[in-house]
Amino acid sequence: MTGRSRASRLLLWYPPAWRARYGDEFAELLAAELAERPRDVRRTFDVALSGLRARLADAGLVSHPLDHAAAARAGLATLACCGALFATFGAALWSQLATGLRWAAPADHGITQALDLMSLALLTFCVVAALGLVELIRAAIATVARRRGRTLRWPAMLAVASAAVLVFGGRHFANAWPGTGGHALTAHGLVPTGAVAFCWSVTMWITSYWAHPAMLAAFPATQVAWMTLIPLAACGLMTGMAQLIRRLDRSPRALCFEIWLARVAGGGMVLFLCGALRWLSSATAVRRIDAAGLTVLVLVIAAGISAMRRAGLERRAVTGVSGTRR
Repeated sequence: MTGRSRASRLLLWYPPAWRARYGDEFAELLAAELAERPRDVRRTFDVALSGLRARLADAGLVSHPLDHAAAARAGLATLACCGALFATFGAALWSQLATGLRWAAPADHGITQALDLMSLALLTFCVVAALGLVELIRAAIATVARRRGRTLRWPAMLAVASAAVLVFGGRHFANAWPGTGGHALTAHGLVPTGAVAFCWSVTMWITSYWAHPAMLAAFPATQVAWMTLIPLAACGLMTGMAQLIRRLDRSPRALCFEIWLARVAGGGMVLFLCGALRWLSSATAVRRIDAAGLTVLVLVIAAGISAMRRAGLERRAVTGVSGTRR
């Protein structure tokens, strides 16, 4: 293998945006060094470590020394993905709890309190998502008006198509919700049964049945196909929205507003986590799938806090330390 080929392979540690900007120059330097020292484990390790750091910077999780505005947008995009993941796994826990309470009154009052906290947190998420979507649409319209909307086409199409799959498929499979016919939850004003059924239908892929193929084979083929399609559509939606957030130019004021929304969403995450912990502490037994879901929520919160902190720091670099517009 030639030095140029080896250099190209090492460059794969870096994100595509970095390679497009610096790849050719760095590849030339790396190929020259490879010609002098073909084998150097320390060099390979340094390149890999630097590439991973560049990927973290590209995701808005560490500092970006060149473009603070791009770093702030990257942090917001990563935070949006964290919020989507949190909402997905949170909705799975919430719908499971609400479905169970649809048939039987809780043995512990703490479970009812947990459901209230989780419902309030998800409602906060919905409000934040709606406000964020309005701001995103406003920025997209402004970008198109400046005749710079070509780069928004494929992410917008991907996001809309993925959302359509989730909405129409979720509404269809919500008719098979196992809570249909129950009545114990009807007095719980914070828990609309239609929302529970929809959340159940779009999160039914989060299940331990994947580890038991024989039991999964007993499901209808259409339901198994839907369970397979849900994460693909969810990934498409998150990818499309993240790319839109990264590609849209916003004013410093818009960045401040979006970071404020991110902080509200972070508060909703903490509130939901408190509710989930209250539920699991009151439950007589904790299933592994629930413990795994709670672990995912904690990890997502940690990543979201890091992205939010980085986005705030980069926003201050764009707008000034005091937060005033330059």
